[in-house]
Amino acid sequence: MHATLPLLQTTEFPPLRRRTLEILQVNLGYKCNQTCVHCHVNAGPTRTEMMDSETLALIPQVLTARDLHTLDLTGGAPELHEGFRDLVRAARMQGRKVIDRCNLTILFEPGQGDLAEFLAAQQVEIVASLPCYLQDNVDKQRGKGTFNKSIAALQKLNALGYGQPGSGLTLNLVFNPQGVSLPPDQTTLQADYQRELFEHFGIVFNQLFVITNMPIQRFGSMLVSKGQFNDYLHLLQENFAVANLDTVMCRNLVSVDWQGFLFDCDFNQQLGLAIPGQGRPHLRDLMQQDLQDHPIQVAGHCYGCTAGQGSSCGGALKEKESLDT
Repeated sequence: MHATLPLLQTTEFPPLRRRTLEILQVNLGYKCNQTCVHCHVNAGPTRTEMMDSETLALIPQVLTARDLHTLDLTGGAPELHEGFRDLVRAARMQGRKVIDRCNLTILFEPGQGDLAEFLAAQQVEIVASLPCYLQDNVDKQRGKGTFNKSIAALQKLNALGYGQPGSGLTLNLVFNPQGVSLPPDQTTLQADYQRELFEHFGIVFNQLFVITNMPIQRFGSMLVSKGQFNDYLHLLQENFAVANLDTVMCRNLVSVDWQGFLFDCDFNQQLGLAIPGQGRPHLRDLMQQDLQDHPIQVAGHCYGCTAGQGSSCGGALKEKESLDT
């Protein structure tokens, strides 16, 4: 796989500093039951990196020490970690919001038959990847048969109350473009998703998040192989919107890798760009250390979060800003 960090380190992206830390985003490991073209983590069934029990035990302690309101669990498929359920229970007992970044097909993996019921019982918010509402596009990006399994999973979640008005069970979907392009308007695409999924499958959900593909890991390597890397980076730079700097996710989130090391975001984690400071800041350091006003490590891929309508783990930044105000 082609290394993309050397192509991103020279940048004119403006400096950023952190605000109050609110969200702990934890990557529990890179093992996944899928191998997706757009995956910036390069996750897959053959990956073996998984967080150990000692590091896992630090997470509830950090949530308390820093009084964080949200635990955001990702992977790989985070549900494949043997400590996933105990961690969710611990965080929910503390009253924290828990987000599970779910690929949907995991609900049908061996040993996960009651996963949907567990998530509903714990009132875990689900952010589920569904790259398109058309079968051919999804199967092309995520593997043959993925679409039908994803639809079945969404129907199962709906039956438990997810996405249903007044249920308190939030189901959000995620869209990633397939090619070398920026995501379309989030509001317009959400309306398309809601119409198509309901008319054809009776599926409902809360929000659609559109996320820009980052020129790193598997997607970045593909761009290099096709001679499209510089063109894509130029596209991101051309569409830079300074207003998006105010709401990028790295201002109030910290990303934790499977070893417990800290990064400004999940993308920096995959590039090995640690939080600026002495040594390699670790999860245990958050027990005493406040990151407010610390500098944020930036590089060329940061244009991906600030291009056009903006992009974050919560979807388009401009859409998010309008919802919050």
